[in-house]
Amino acid sequence: MRAVWAMAAKDLRLLIRDKADLFWILGFPIVLAFFFGSIGGGGGGRRAVMPVAIVDEDRSVLSRSIAERLRGSEALKTREASYDSARLLVRRGDLVGYVALRPGTGETFGFGADSAKGVEIGIDPRRQAEREYLRGLVTAALFQSMQGSFQEGGGGRDQIRASLDRLRGDPGVSAESKATRERFLLSLESFLGALDSAQTGGGFGTEAGAGSGGGMGGPNLRVVEVAEEDSGPRSTFEVTFPSSIAWALIGVCMSFATSLVQERLTGTFLRLRLAPVGRASILAGKGVACFLTAIAAVTIVLAIGMAGFGVRISNPPLLAAAVAASSFCFTGLMLCVSVLGRTPASVSGAGWAIMLLLSMTGGGMVPLIAMPEWMQAVSDFSLVKYAVISVEGAVWRGFGWSEAAPALGVLIGGGLLGAAIGIRVLRTDRS
Repeated sequence: MRAVWAMAAKDLRLLIRDKADLFWILGFPIVLAFFFGSIGGGGGGRRAVMPVAIVDEDRSVLSRSIAERLRGSEALKTREASYDSARLLVRRGDLVGYVALRPGTGETFGFGADSAKGVEIGIDPRRQAEREYLRGLVTAALFQSMQGSFQEGGGGRDQIRASLDRLRGDPGVSAESKATRERFLLSLESFLGALDSAQTGGGFGTEAGAGSGGGMGGPNLRVVEVAEEDSGPRSTFEVTFPSSIAWALIGVCMSFATSLVQERLTGTFLRLRLAPVGRASILAGKGVACFLTAIAAVTIVLAIGMAGFGVRISNPPLLAAAVAASSFCFTGLMLCVSVLGRTPASVSGAGWAIMLLLSMTGGGMVPLIAMPEWMQAVSDFSLVKYAVISVEGAVWRGFGWSEAAPALGVLIGGGLLGAAIGIRVLRTDRS
């Protein structure tokens, strides 16, 4: 074990002396986080299809119509889910948001209902650019469904009359409240009937519906950010700093990979093997040095985010596990990348190509939601994605251990696979 620590100490001293490597490990990730944090929050151009869940708890004619229209939207990729499952999927980052048609939506046609009975839109706090876009799609689906219900055979008038009968026979509602809600339902019936008469088969947009109706106002759409209480990113820096750890890990990985091939090229690796130090100790020492450097680099990046940019930590023990698992993963990748060539130039070229691909598809450069659908599917194969998600879960997503376990498992498995490949090649190498 003393030999392992001696090898690790040697590599750490060499790293500290190399100012260029230190910049790529520490300086570049911080610059990247600051840059994207400063310009974050905007967006434009063609949108990717948004994956959302539809939760129909009302099971009324209107709610089924709204759900069907949302499923038919080319801008959405929908799936059915329960309310709790939908919230969990959004918190994990698997979905942009959900649309919950709460019980009572059909009674009031989405208008004038309290927050527990209206239409609820849950959104990933990182996806602010999609917030109003999704609200607009839901509003359009609501108005189109309302119009359809007042056309022949739609049953909209019957629903309003049934609501009026229930209201008038409810002894638990005060006379004042009963009068107000009765006026609203009668106004709604008149409004929708007028729209039905005015329209000749064409739909109508959200602006017309929201601004009409004798002071009814727009539909009651409750938008909530899906995260644990007192969580969710307070600024774009809480999103960009976890993403920037990918660059810290990549910098550490490539620095140690090129140093290992350099030692093989110059004969240092061979001389160490001829010394009374086993091959396993040499590789273990290199791995320990890489692992410790990765932990230090990620910790420093996050510490700067906390001290200078208000990044908060919601689950410190989980963050420690995420940092350790991510560091272990990229240590394994380091051993794998180091055998991709016989010269520092070849290893650097191949390694950076792989790392940039992992970063681009894993959310290290472009947010996952801004990617085309096919690239979002490819991101499941990027280890960078799981490193970012695991750290985000501990920083602001409010993940518990069960929610973080899949990402941590992928990171550990990726590290083991990379290390196994690298060690196997190095053991058979005769140089």
